[in-house]
Amino acid sequence: MSARPEPPSPALLAIETSCDETAAAVVRRDGTVVGSVVASQAAAHAPHGGVVPELAARMHLERLAAVVDEALAATPQGWAGLDGVAVTRGPGLVGCLLVGTAYAQAAAAARRLPIVGVSHMLGHVWAARIARPDLDPPFVALVVSGGHTDLVHVRSAAEADLLGATRDDAVGEAFDKVARLLGLPYPGGPSIDQAAEGGDPDRFRLPRPLLPDFGFSFSGLKTAVRVLLEREKVAGPFDLETGPLRSDIAAGFQAAAVDTLLTQLEAAIEHTGASRAVVVGGVASNRLLRREAQRRCAGLAEVVIPAPRYCTDNAAMIGVAGWLAVAHRGFDHGPLIVDPGLASYRP
Repeated sequence: MSARPEPPSPALLAIETSCDETAAAVVRRDGTVVGSVVASQAAAHAPHGGVVPELAARMHLERLAAVVDEALAATPQGWAGLDGVAVTRGPGLVGCLLVGTAYAQAAAAARRLPIVGVSHMLGHVWAARIARPDLDPPFVALVVSGGHTDLVHVRSAAEADLLGATRDDAVGEAFDKVARLLGLPYPGGPSIDQAAEGGDPDRFRLPRPLLPDFGFSFSGLKTAVRVLLEREKVAGPFDLETGPLRSDIAAGFQAAAVDTLLTQLEAAIEHTGASRAVVVGGVASNRLLRREAQRRCAGLAEVVIPAPRYCTDNAAMIGVAGWLAVAHRGFDHGPLIVDPGLASYRP
């Protein structure tokens, strides 16, 4: 008699609407991502040079049900195959968070499913487990996005210490602002990455803003690019559309930003004695950062970086973080309260 097949691992529907990505995913307790769908709003916000909160919330309202249906289509049982719902409750734009949590709570109540609210930042950190399912603490996390630049010592699955953070602009915000100075389209991260390709990073030596206590500051680096452009204009007329100037400045800025991030990451690894590090968040999609993190940390610590689609905002990471939260504190009881300023790296 043949053995019965193992039943599938329990699954959560995960929902992410903290900013301008409408996302849903089905994630099993063993970390398997059954289906993951992200509807980007980048084209809608590009004419404004950044995210317009009211527009983002309205687009979530219009898209979320269809995105959930598409994610559920990846599992044969659909809603019947779910064991709970996980949703981002912060940090993020308050209107966007309200759309996601309201939908998640209504859907969970209608189908008698338990629900858990999780931190978007916790999701970014544990997205690394999608790339490396056996990832366990302790490790150091470099969290780099449009709103955060943090170094976190993850001591255990339930305990994490913030080692350092940006004092002003997050690195992703600096990418957006420099892209605007260079006449590149929003979002700035991919635009700078592409423009820097073939550029000379040594033509313009830009500052590396290193602060004590693992801190970051990118406003000065952004200002240095603006001053550089003004100096070039005084030296003589130029056209950013032609010639190597734009590519060289983009390459110089990118090299300075990446060098700053990794110098602090190396210091944090040495300080904590961690043998593993993760690089996560939207800026972790940057090709130079991905390459240099592996090269510079070789022999110092193993570096885990999720695939680019799990670095930018997505719901699969919320599902992984949701299961972590359920394991440590169970599902939530009572209504979820959104927290736009939530900065927790704990379940």
